[in-house]
Amino acid sequence: MSESGSPGAEFSRLVEIMARLRAPGGCPWDREQTFDSIKKHTLEETYEVLDAIDARDWSGLEEELGDYVLQAVFYAQMAEEAKLFDIADSLHAINEKLIRRHPHIFGDGDAKTSDEVLKKWDEIKAAEKGPAKPKALLDGISRAQPALTEAAQIARKAAGVGFDWDRIEQVYDKLDEEVAELRATQTDAEREDELGDLLFVAVNLARFLKVDPEQALRKANAKFRKRFGSVEQQLRSAGKEWSDSNIDEMEAFWQIAKKAGI
Repeated sequence: MSESGSPGAEFSRLVEIMARLRAPGGCPWDREQTFDSIKKHTLEETYEVLDAIDARDWSGLEEELGDYVLQAVFYAQMAEEAKLFDIADSLHAINEKLIRRHPHIFGDGDAKTSDEVLKKWDEIKAAEKGPAKPKALLDGISRAQPALTEAAQIARKAAGVGFDWDRIEQVYDKLDEEVAELRATQTDAEREDELGDLLFVAVNLARFLKVDPEQALRKANAKFRKRFGSVEQQLRSAGKEWSDSNIDEMEAFWQIAKKAGI
């Protein structure tokens, strides 16, 4: 770990640095940024945090978390300049929310399992919003997020009101049904539609298995990268390029990588 002050002192320093960068005479690039222009950087930093966690790169995670926190401070600084709110307001809001939504820790509530905690969280969240004008159940789920994550949230919401399978075996059956329907497609539009249905059922299967589908796919991507890299290395060791090989040889090298635990 690097030398640093207390969390509060270092956070205050970051807020001060950001304010200086945005002030007259500050950094031209930082001063030009808007809420919309920073969004792509927020997404990039989010995935870099996830990549560091997947790689168990703790020194890298230390740095990436700093970049991640900077995003929040950047937005809050722009909000303060527009006289909307400041970072202290955001921190106060999340502190109060955490206390309010964890009555089993900070109050006299009772929740012994993760499922009970999530159920209570949703109940408190609904109560906080009050009897405002009725909204469709899924309206609160943002579409501005990875499709797998959105699908997982949609499935969880629907299941929460009883629109769900009773047993995991039924989900496996539905998965088989969707594969059959995909096989029977004739047009590109049909294939896109049925493949979407298949992926949505796979997300529901992940829910039954208590697996995060986004993280599962990220790990599968990382595994494929490593094994494919091993195939490429084995080809080079044999004095070959991709164009000199064939699928049977590539598959043989793939199996060698798999057996080696790659």
